[in-house]
Amino acid sequence: MSTILDRLADVIESRKPANGGDPAASYTSKLFAKGDDAILKKIGEEATETVMAAKDARAGGDSGKVLYEVADLWFHTLVLLAQFDLKPQQVLDELARREGVSGIEEKASRKE
Repeated sequence: MSTILDRLADVIESRKPANGGDPAASYTSKLFAKGDDAILKKIGEEATETVMAAKDARAGGDSGKVLYEVADLWFHTLVLLAQFDLKPQQVLDELARREGVSGIEEKASRKE
């Protein structure tokens, strides 16, 4: 599963202006050039669109739209990870660490 995430993360990394990405030629480069707030705004928009697509699907709409919106949300989340020099594998490792742990226990174990 992580192969596509790794490839996509590599492409995203290459789009950083510091790595030669051109904001005039690349949507992702433009996001990086605008900074954290622009990336965070896109994640908020995509999260809202995901919620709305799920509500529509629940009411008998096209569940394929949920898939489309989640893909957008994941993409923009990968951009955010790259902004902070984090890799998808680190997220997968964290999920693996939590595997088999109650969500209630995991949340209680977090540092304040």
